[in-house]
Amino acid sequence: MRPDNPRLGIALMVLTTFIFALQDGISRHLAGTYNVLMVVMIRYWFFAAFVMLIASRQAGGLRAAAATTQPVIQAFRGVLLAGEVCVMVLAFTLLGLVESHAVFAVYPLLIAALSGPILGEKVGWRRWAAIGAGFVGMLIILQPGLHVFDPAALVALTSALMFALYGLLTRFVARKDSAATSFFWTGTYGAVVMTAVGVWFWEPMTGPDWIWMAVLCVTGAAGHYTLIKVYEVAEASTVQPFAYLQLVFASAFGVVIFGEAIRWNVAAGAALIVAAGLFALWRERVRSRRA
Repeated sequence: MRPDNPRLGIALMVLTTFIFALQDGISRHLAGTYNVLMVVMIRYWFFAAFVMLIASRQAGGLRAAAATTQPVIQAFRGVLLAGEVCVMVLAFTLLGLVESHAVFAVYPLLIAALSGPILGEKVGWRRWAAIGAGFVGMLIILQPGLHVFDPAALVALTSALMFALYGLLTRFVARKDSAATSFFWTGTYGAVVMTAVGVWFWEPMTGPDWIWMAVLCVTGAAGHYTLIKVYEVAEASTVQPFAYLQLVFASAFGVVIFGEAIRWNVAAGAALIVAAGLFALWRERVRSRRA
């Protein structure tokens, strides 16, 4: 069935970005007290259970969802995303939500820049101009040479690079595997690797923080569920620009709940990055229509 309800898709994408921003805020709270690896490990346990529940309800069940001719790449994707989540949560504790998301917003431009050498896609001069503008925005945020450079910014940038590579590999495996298969491998292998690493960093948690952990797990599953529904009812090119609202929501949580400040250079740089990203998305949509 062809997606044909853009208004519902946009509404669901806005809801999804809010849920993921809330998840980031809770992750920042928990990781400020407990080891990042433990927090992400527990989050992945629930995520893996959710993934297997979804797979079991589809035609063919778990066996069909796990079937792939690209097991090595699929497993690497799962490990890569788990590592990216750990790096991003660490960035929240070092930089805060506002600046972490401002830097992370560059990932769609990284995908556009790397799609040529990795996927063999053609990147025209207009998209290269957008990529260049996005990196100017990054320099405005980081302000190298104007003050002592904060190495913590490199943590958020590393997270963006890892997520961009994950996105490119997802597009690569999609040439042979279904979205359900990729989703299954992402959750299960992420849980395996996080358990192997995170169990060594277990710390006892207080009662209230277990409640927050439960909310974190539920929001993670809810966010992925609404995201699945987004692409069931609307074209990706229609709803993708609204994914940038996660930056807005997360920044609001950072300011209101955690007392973070939005510096002028962060706001200006993030605005330029988002504008460049939206232009790159528009150019990709135009190119797809012509093709």
